[in-house]
Amino acid sequence: MTKKAHAATPALVALEAAGVPHTAHPYEHDPASDLGYGLEAAHVLGVPPEQVFKTLMTSVDGVLTVAVVPVTGTLDLKALAHAAGGKKAAMADKHDAERATGYVVGGISPLGQKTPHPTVVDETVWLFDTVLVSGGRRGLDVELAPDDLVRLTSATVADIARD
Repeated sequence: MTKKAHAATPALVALEAAGVPHTAHPYEHDPASDLGYGLEAAHVLGVPPEQVFKTLMTSVDGVLTVAVVPVTGTLDLKALAHAAGGKKAAMADKHDAERATGYVVGGISPLGQKTPHPTVVDETVWLFDTVLVSGGRRGLDVELAPDDLVRLTSATVADIARD
């Protein structure tokens, strides 16, 4: 493995500090891939895409909010706003998302963010024994139990994804 594959990200540090069982899945990210970060990860790692979740930074009534949905679907902004107790949700500005999380787009993890944000995870997370989310950089996913993801992010679980 390369040194980059061993580099600890804030997400991995958070998992270790919490004593949460997890598996890091480093892979070689292809910047030319047209699959999108999450689908690329599923393809390269050989896991069902429904089991891989993407982290999206949004704004619900002006409050940065994390949405975690399967890479096979899209985020329903109205459902997210409702689940977060707000009226209106929109995608966050890329630069705001990177500044607030400490991660780059395509590598934003719901874990180990610079500042904790309200988080909503799609209810399909419960369909799997383990799920994969970004490990904090492009080319790194981390596998963990849904219960641990929800607990560590203090997430609300709701129906926020659409096919």
